[in-house]
Amino acid sequence: MSTSEESGGAARRFDVSDAAVVLLDAHVAVSGWTADAERLFGYRGAEAVGRSAADLLMPEDAARLPGLARRCVRDGRWTGLLAVRHRDGHPVVATVRVLPAVEAADGPRRWVALAADTAGTPGWGMSRGVLERMAAHSPIGIAIVDTDLRFVWSNAALEQFGGGPGRARIGKRLADIQPGLDAEALEAVMRQVLETGETVAGYEHVGTVRSAPHRETAHAMSFTRLDDDHGNPLGVYYTVVDVTERYRARDRLTLLDQAGKRIGRTLDVTRTAQELADVAVPGLADFVTVDLLETVLEGGELVPGPMNGPPGGPDAVPLRRAGHQSVDEGVPETSVGIGQVARYLAGAPPITALTGGRSWIEERLDPPAGEWTADLPQGEAATFLGPGPHSAMIVPIKARGTTLGITTFFRRRRKEPFDHDDLVLAEEFVARAALCLDNARRYTRERDAALVLQRHLLPHRLPEQDAMEVAACYRPADELTGLGGDWFDVIPLSGARVALVVGDVVGHGIEAAATMGRLRAAVQTLADLDLPPEEVLAHLDDLVDRAGQEDDPETASRADGVQARGASCLYAVYDPVGGRLSIAAAGHGLPAVVTPDGTVDFPGLPPGPELGVGGPPFESVELWLAEGSVLALCTDGLLAAEGPAGRRDAAADRERLRRVLERRAPGLDDGCRAVVDALVPARPPDDVVLLMARARRLPADRVVSWELPGDRASVAEVRKRTSRQLCEWGLDELTFTTELVVSELFTNAIRHANGPIRLRLIMSRTLVCEVWDASPTAPHLRHPKTTDEGGRGLFLISQCTQRWGTRYTQDGKIIWTEQSLAGPSI
Repeated sequence: MSTSEESGGAARRFDVSDAAVVLLDAHVAVSGWTADAERLFGYRGAEAVGRSAADLLMPEDAARLPGLARRCVRDGRWTGLLAVRHRDGHPVVATVRVLPAVEAADGPRRWVALAADTAGTPGWGMSRGVLERMAAHSPIGIAIVDTDLRFVWSNAALEQFGGGPGRARIGKRLADIQPGLDAEALEAVMRQVLETGETVAGYEHVGTVRSAPHRETAHAMSFTRLDDDHGNPLGVYYTVVDVTERYRARDRLTLLDQAGKRIGRTLDVTRTAQELADVAVPGLADFVTVDLLETVLEGGELVPGPMNGPPGGPDAVPLRRAGHQSVDEGVPETSVGIGQVARYLAGAPPITALTGGRSWIEERLDPPAGEWTADLPQGEAATFLGPGPHSAMIVPIKARGTTLGITTFFRRRRKEPFDHDDLVLAEEFVARAALCLDNARRYTRERDAALVLQRHLLPHRLPEQDAMEVAACYRPADELTGLGGDWFDVIPLSGARVALVVGDVVGHGIEAAATMGRLRAAVQTLADLDLPPEEVLAHLDDLVDRAGQEDDPETASRADGVQARGASCLYAVYDPVGGRLSIAAAGHGLPAVVTPDGTVDFPGLPPGPELGVGGPPFESVELWLAEGSVLALCTDGLLAAEGPAGRRDAAADRERLRRVLERRAPGLDDGCRAVVDALVPARPPDDVVLLMARARRLPADRVVSWELPGDRASVAEVRKRTSRQLCEWGLDELTFTTELVVSELFTNAIRHANGPIRLRLIMSRTLVCEVWDASPTAPHLRHPKTTDEGGRGLFLISQCTQRWGTRYTQDGKIIWTEQSLAGPSI
């Protein structure tokens, strides 16, 4: 155990009144043991007398004993600390003074050891002179104030903070000595210490002292009450340590921590720029601007490396303000708003930093920053307003070798100018913000591309048609791009019918959306052929299978590759004339029908294989829908919140969907959104599409049908009936064109088919003419020459109608045409 030895001055103050006396012989063995020694060390006299003093000491001090004995012989005395082993084993640290005893004339020298326990004493007694020298020469500032908080004493170290020598402080208050400090707050702490007697340690205070009037300094202060012998307060003793560097380092770390937490919380360029400005004020600057190149705000691609020269012409460089912040409310330093152009002269420091890619700092601005602004046309706002700042830094925003803009830091209120440490700090969190800004720029570009893709892949708006009132809700799992592999479609068909499509490609994001776009285009093409639902899915399955065989194996094996194989599709065709619905599914399908009275039914649908995987043929079922019934078609993402599709209970899914569909909504759009909101979380695990369609019925008086024999005499009859019907419908202006169309269709049917011929007229949004015959042969459009005697029938029909086509039935074919109700086409 280490010990300390007392110097001569301290030795003279050794108090022998409480000391235990031990006698030692010439061999440093115990020859006398007092009651006080027994009380202090626990040994009885019989146990101690005769033992070597080394046996009573702790090992470390026992090893020192021979050297100490030689010093006693040489110097005649010794004083210091020794660790004695107590009888029960614990060490007792004692202050020991060894003095020579009266020597016998015929014997060796003996010694008297006086031992005092140090446990109950604060330390060796020291003279006032020693204490004064310790305080006066301490490198820590020390001062004492009386109960009126007036200085009565201070050491020389306190003079480093300014305010004059200690004798000049006597009788003054702190506000008189250091007007740049918050004297009121500091004196409040002193009064608290005087009242409670409790010491306040490590109190931090920031302000300006007279030794450094132009910069803020931080001080760690401790306050202790001084009492007299009766416990009455005499004043406050306090110490001061300059901790400015530690304070600034901690402040920088705090700013960097805030930058990491607050910058880049979104993928919005403007918001990220504003977060950068918010973090820097007021911790680093009084006023901050973030100006970005317009290309960055638009999400455009930038050229790597520093800019070659000022963009926008030789006279001025336009940048767009993306964010700014000030210690003053409303950012009065500038009239340039967020999103507006901030113009600087081509040779001004902002442009130098932008084009050169290097930071710029000026402790004292001369000329002021207001002269950086370019000469603007009348009516345009200046970059800076009012008295200019006194210190500035400009840090280019660079990420991945590309310059995105500049961040400018100003100080107006804070007296201290920016220094190198401030610039390093600014560069650090601007660099962090730059990566976030570049990520936001890239995301903006990708999202804009995705949104363009989305607008082209999904219906812009649902087409107008009379068969059904339709509403759709689309919610992708990929919230960043807003795209997924699910899709829906509403396709008007001939005969006032409508096709409803809901499909799902495995995967999310742009790859799944691109694959979905291919399938959607294929379905639309197949729908134009007027095929039954099961045949549409069969052709689509063949297309997917062929596409899968043609895919590049390397691309198909990529982790992010998305294939159409394994996609699902549900295709339904509704005829408003008879109220019949024909529906088929490839893969999953959970169609639901809500009857007008609110009952929810799930029609049985033959399960078809997913597209491109092979399996049994597709089958369709026909349903009759009462007018006002609502058909709900969805992808499996609607019910995916309960777990993976392979682990879900189909009966439980139907029950969940039933409960939600039974809640009646005033409108179909509201009802569609309500179903999705009830079943799908805010961030769905899978893409979701819900298509809801309310069945309509065409009034009976808007549909007429006749069956006539297949001879030429029927042509005149059908013209007559057609003319009369158009007159009843108030479509007299279409009579001539319609008679021509009907005559040509009937004539072709008579020429190429046997048996009766049926004509049906439908007045919907267009006038539909349908001619049925038993022949499976489809006519084709010809472009006859001037000398040809025939072949002009379908050519004339194509010129007189909006659309025409052929669809096949089980017992023949139907040639149909559509005409606008606005008037004849020729």
